[in-house]
Amino acid sequence: MKDPAPERPADPSAPDPLKSPTPGSPMLSPRPAAPASGPKVVALGGGHGLYASLSALRTVTDDLTAVVTVADDGGSSGRLRRELGVLPPGDLRMALAALCGDDEWGQTWSEVVQHRFRSEGDLHGHAVGNLLIVALWELLEDPVVGLEWVGRLLGAHGRVLPMASVPLDIQAEVELDGTVTTVRGQVACALTPGRVRSISLVPSDPPACPQAIEAIEAADWVVFGPGSWFTSVLPHLKVPGLARALHETSARRLVILNLAPQAGETDGFSPERHLEVLREHAPALVVDAVIADGGVVADPKALEKAAWSMGGRVVLADVAAPDGSVRHDGPRLATVLDEIFREKR
Repeated sequence: MKDPAPERPADPSAPDPLKSPTPGSPMLSPRPAAPASGPKVVALGGGHGLYASLSALRTVTDDLTAVVTVADDGGSSGRLRRELGVLPPGDLRMALAALCGDDEWGQTWSEVVQHRFRSEGDLHGHAVGNLLIVALWELLEDPVVGLEWVGRLLGAHGRVLPMASVPLDIQAEVELDGTVTTVRGQVACALTPGRVRSISLVPSDPPACPQAIEAIEAADWVVFGPGSWFTSVLPHLKVPGLARALHETSARRLVILNLAPQAGETDGFSPERHLEVLREHAPALVVDAVIADGGVVADPKALEKAAWSMGGRVVLADVAAPDGSVRHDGPRLATVLDEIFREKR
């Protein structure tokens, strides 16, 4: 006899799964009624970098919001964006998957939404989660409400919001062999053979997601990175409404540095160069703490100087995966984050 499907714990506040949601109707809170433990944290970024930070953060706080870039123009997201005119769902999907719990329900749904079709037809390369998110957007006519419903289904330990209410394009000034050219599009910027000098957004004054601004204003901590510096981290500071909130919030600000430069985007970047570029794009931004893996910092004093210039301090810690791959280890990163939040480090 086939094993029964895993049961989802009953939630009296959850919407009736047999009743279709009303387009534009308010979404019930995705979090349980019990008081949250841990600080209010907002994590910024996109892609694999944000996935890494969220995987760690969800284990140290019950009040977590991801604010995600919406500039992807490649792969499944790019196809859906061009065909349907929607926000690119891929980075939002990855953030939701990262917030899934470690129980059978969470891990199963995480795998489902990340699953990509392999075929000779039009579905090839599409991620299941991308299609699910866009379907709910079309049904509910509200991107934020649609993401809340997906979060409910997944049992996400936190909330996922787009950084802007419209799809964006990243435009980069790139220097190659002494010549500066303009490159447009996230994929093109990420793969450029030249050195990215600066980025801007198209449109240049996009409307920020109101709920993202509210979350930043109410946060105890705002976390930048890790991730693609020019295409996932810095774009948040180019959305005017979001940038104002990030500068004016009373929250403390923390930067998680990458473990290695990214080919085609930050080739040759030292850890301190990442901070220098952040300061160039947001000169008035104050940073309280910077997490870096001691094994990849060649010049600790230079990094400390760069952090100090933004008002912060450096926390050197062993946060890399033990298998030697260039990725952050979730439990190790969670331990360091928890100690910083509790002022133990």
